[in-house]
Formats: sequence, structure tokens, C-alpha cells
Amino acid sequence: MSAESTEEVIAAVTEEQEEPQETQSKTASRLEEEGDIAADYLEELLDIADIDGDIDIEVRNGRTYISIGADEESAALDSLVGRDGEVLEALQELARLSVLSATESRSRLVLDINGYRKERAGVLQQIAEDAVAKVKESGGTVALEPMSAYERKIVHDAVADLGFVSESEGEGAGRHIVVSAD
Repeated sequence: MSAESTEEVIAAVTEEQEEPQETQSKTASRLEEEGDIAADYLEELLDIADIDGDIDIEVRNGRTYISIGADEESAALDSLVGRDGEVLEALQELARLSVLSATESRSRLVLDINGYRKERAGVLQQIAEDAVAKVKESGGTVALEPMSAYERKIVHDAVADLGFVSESEGEGAGRHIVVSAD
């Protein structure tokens, strides 16, 4: 093999190795852009509603996470969570739509207000553990209450970590999880 062809092979291998890194950096910069667009939208919304809140953006696990919180307890921010997180879900969809209109690309960003999602994740973990315990006891299946796609994902992961099986059933607002041993 000549020195030129060796250099060509090395250059080709180096280019192949750089592509995933370039893709990762493009993805990270795209996610950061999504976060900036959504944060600007949410900040404007907070200003219109005259609600104080600090917005934090974090990119992890291929998703953009936006948190809105306050140094002190804020009833106004709690109102943006709503009953069972309904207002939070709507605001998350609006933030996703703002990203879609700006980038023409769908976003999977996750919005949290006053730590609601973090607290809810603990509750969902307990729901999954209780369902698995009931399945162990009865040997049958356990149907859970309807929940959002994000919450179902958390429960599916928790059930799988416990060595059991879960499936989503139903349509729309009635979509729920059924847990079984196999």
C-alpha cells in the first residue's frame, strides 16, 4: 500500500468517526435552540400574566427540559400547574407549538413548574410498585387510571425495572396502563 492510499484510508476512517460527534453536536445545538425558543415564549407568557418565575433550561438524554420555579412559594406558579397537571400539560404543548412554528420541527421538550413533575415521578414510581405487588398477589392483571403519555412512560419504565410487563390501552384521555406478569 502506498503512502498516499494509507493517508486516504486514515482520512476516510477519521471522517467516519467524526460524523457521530458532528451529529451529536448538531442535536445538542438543536435542543438548545428549542429550549431558547420555548423559554422566550414562556417568559413572555409569564410577563403577560404578571407572574414571577425563574426559567432554567437543561439538555439531557436527547430532550430539552425547561423548569420554571421561584425562590419563594408562589400560588401564581402553582396555578400554572393546575389540577392534576392539566394546565402544565397545556403550557407544555403551547411551548412545543412555539418551537414548531419557529423551527418547523417537532419538539419533545418537557416543562416542569415548581417541581411538580419531579414530585409526580415519585408518586408514579409508587403506583408502579403497588401495581406490581397486586399482580404478584393475584396473578392477574392490574389496570391503572388514565394518565398522560409522559406519565405512562415513567410507569412503563418503573414496571420494566421491576421485571414485569405493562401495556398502554384505550384511546385519548382514557388511555391507561395494564400491568401483568408476562
